[in-house]
Amino acid sequence: MRGVIHWRSGVVESEVSRRSGAVEHLVRIDDRVVRALSYSELVGEPAVGDRVLLNVSALDRGLGTGGLALVVALPDRLPKDPPAGPGHVVKARYSPTQTMVLGVDEQESPHHEVLREADDLAGMPVVVADLHSAVPAILAGLREQAGLRVAYVMSDGGALPIAFSRTVADLKDAGWLAGTVTAGQAYGGDLESVNVHTGLLAAHAVLGADVVVLSQGPGNLGTGTRWGFSGVAAGEALNAAWVLGGRGVASLRVSQADERERHQGISHHSMTAYGRVARVPADLPVPILEGELGATIRTQAQDLVALSDDRLVRHDIETEGLRAALEDCPVDLRTMGRNLDADEASFLAAAAAGRFTAALLSADQQ
Repeated sequence: MRGVIHWRSGVVESEVSRRSGAVEHLVRIDDRVVRALSYSELVGEPAVGDRVLLNVSALDRGLGTGGLALVVALPDRLPKDPPAGPGHVVKARYSPTQTMVLGVDEQESPHHEVLREADDLAGMPVVVADLHSAVPAILAGLREQAGLRVAYVMSDGGALPIAFSRTVADLKDAGWLAGTVTAGQAYGGDLESVNVHTGLLAAHAVLGADVVVLSQGPGNLGTGTRWGFSGVAAGEALNAAWVLGGRGVASLRVSQADERERHQGISHHSMTAYGRVARVPADLPVPILEGELGATIRTQAQDLVALSDDRLVRHDIETEGLRAALEDCPVDLRTMGRNLDADEASFLAAAAAGRFTAALLSADQQ
């Protein structure tokens, strides 16, 4: 295999921003200054003047979500070893930055006994999305039902460190999330799980969630082929929710602005993940939108239900009032580089999934 990492050495010039577990700096590499992100729990915190070893592969390729330098090490000032503690679950396994964490269900965990025989979500709704950018919009719709405990389960199809997500950090600070679980190779959540199944069980039994929002982290991978995209895991997540006795809700990926025909209206990602990968019953909230776009989405939704052999149950959801709810989000709404004004339909579709689920939970409480 040819070399796949572009290595550089640089010097920290200034700090730009920080959030839980991550700090962004400006770093000089020869005659240029670049943005660089360090995960403090992995490599320590660089100070101005420190020499840093960088991975600049994504930066040099001009990638979107992950297109910045990553601090791999502070070679002249290594962090101290962490204190000895429980936990033997290794994530990002056998990579140079593998990290050892305490799994929520492993033997040393205080939650081991709770989860040892856990097998039932007791009908808890699990709202599944393809893109990480849908998470705050889903929450905006969910908040129409006051007092819900919402947990976020991050699967490992995108970013592995949850600290990469400014969105999650800001949603937690705003009190919109009761807790987070990082599943599979993803790490850094309030709880760590071996896979999506144990992540869902932990959200229910340990965090006491009324509802879970589940998506990959930032950095969706797509190849322009029918099956070559990381969002296929959204269909697998619906399967997991159903197997565990949860109620899966499929949040549609919709766009009114994407130039690629395969993502216009309902994305082919949703058609494949929910129509072909998911093999179990699930709810399909469909946003009611006006004009040609709305008509296209209605037709596509009908095709998606047929593709699923009628396992998906369609629910047409009014979107009046959801724009205001989205504008109240405590985070910058952005999907594939587009904001709320540029691609309103994308966020309305996700918020409609949240609105449907909030109404579902409200009916259950009556």
